[in-house]
Amino acid sequence: MMARLTLLGEEVIRCLNCGEKTLKVMIYAYEVPFFGNILIEAGVCNRCGFRKTDVSLADIGNPKRIILKVESAKELNALVLKSSTALIRIPELGVEITPGPAAPGYITTVEGILHRILDHIPVECFDEKNECYNKVRELKEAIEGNRKFTLIIEDPYGRSGVKGKDVEVIEEEIR
Repeated sequence: MMARLTLLGEEVIRCLNCGEKTLKVMIYAYEVPFFGNILIEAGVCNRCGFRKTDVSLADIGNPKRIILKVESAKELNALVLKSSTALIRIPELGVEITPGPAAPGYITTVEGILHRILDHIPVECFDEKNECYNKVRELKEAIEGNRKFTLIIEDPYGRSGVKGKDVEVIEEEIR
């Protein structure tokens, strides 16, 4: 089966960065393995260069919580589609990523989420003498598969998902 990228529409709107009506946004439908139909939103401001992207499941659903217990490499390799409105929590690592107005949606793996978190830790925390180094060490242990944790995604529109071969994903409706 050949995947098709279909342009659903485009519009010029007010830029979130410079405030001018110069942000061209295009919305595409695309069928991908495991997730089915997804929406890809891509925008760029012709004035200031601001970029906005989003990826989400095509169908809006009920608010849901997705829970994945990560205990081995197979869970680290699970695919994650995180919409721009989704919150991510990893309680064992003290991580909470809340969406903001310019938050992106993306497709990655569980390991990719850990790398994204590591990319946002201040550089001084990579110094072993610094108190916050423990957070870096914990994240690296999780990336290497040496620390078990729980990935929780809460999406108010139900447009996120986690899929993987032989992984147990729990989805529950948020009330």
